[in-house]
Amino acid sequence: MPRSPRRPAPTGASRRTAPRLEAMSFPHQRPRRLRQSAALRRLVAETRIHPNQLILPAFIKEGAAEPVPIASMPGVVQHTADSLKAAAAEAAELGLGGIMLFGVPTTRDAVGSAALDPDGVLNRAIRDVKAEVGDGLVVMSDLCLDEFTDHGHCGVLTAEGAVDNDATLEIYARMGVAQAEAGADVLGPSGMMDGQVRVIREALEGAGHHETAILAYAAKYSSAFYGPFRDAVDSQLTGDRKTYQMDAANRSEALLEVALDLEEGADMVMVKPAMSYLDIVRDVADMADVPVSAYQISGEYAMIEAAAAHGWIDRKASIVESVLSIRRAGADSVLTYWAAELGRWMKEGSL
Repeated sequence: MPRSPRRPAPTGASRRTAPRLEAMSFPHQRPRRLRQSAALRRLVAETRIHPNQLILPAFIKEGAAEPVPIASMPGVVQHTADSLKAAAAEAAELGLGGIMLFGVPTTRDAVGSAALDPDGVLNRAIRDVKAEVGDGLVVMSDLCLDEFTDHGHCGVLTAEGAVDNDATLEIYARMGVAQAEAGADVLGPSGMMDGQVRVIREALEGAGHHETAILAYAAKYSSAFYGPFRDAVDSQLTGDRKTYQMDAANRSEALLEVALDLEEGADMVMVKPAMSYLDIVRDVADMADVPVSAYQISGEYAMIEAAAAHGWIDRKASIVESVLSIRRAGADSVLTYWAAELGRWMKEGSL
């Protein structure tokens, strides 16, 4: 799908100027005319959702005999190898844009050794899914240590307990090569370490993986809405990640982070979370000359599911509106746990 030209980054809030109305007045101008039927509203819709704009995040649990439901994310599971392959095959059949894989290992240590194991849960899952779908679906892999460390942080720690940025980068570089060799089409470095895109890109180039793309989690904020995700990956974290993930109060800093990742070689960039940061999605879409993704995260998913379960909101309408809002803000693609369900609705013509 062609992308519209990017505008310079805004200096303040991004606004569209209202049309001048000197020669326009009621009853000649009645905007309601274009809202009179579902068919007419579809015709003039400014923003649309297509399956290939959706990316399905998926978890695989090492050693699981059957899919394990995630209590805080109704409808989402920790997959077995077989159920993950089935989910990937369905995603391909529905025409989704991609699948982002997260591994949940049985053993962890201080440096996340399992992340480098060619036969570890994530690298094995990449191979299995790639063998299942081939080029019918973009296979993406999360590149971070938090699932693999016994302390739950996204990097290795110093003796004082701080996250060691540069020591972590050395592991990220090796992880990137391991995931590329397993068959990942796109790597998603999400740890928010300074310089992570550069070291991963250089490692990939040095290992001959010139075509492996990087979707950088460029503007990733420290958020209260990650809670259910930590259930999904059996996180060992105590405390928070405020020393490396961005502060929710900051806006212009996101543009700096994105600019640095682009300079370092990112092929695509992401804003995470999405729904609470639509202003950031818009800002990044206006300044970046590469595709922009946004991640509708676990807490955003859980809020809608919980409210719908209580009958407080219309579930389907809320799902569609929430994803549409992220697209309207400027995201070219959306990572959402509803990707397959949205794809089914579109296939059956009920969306």
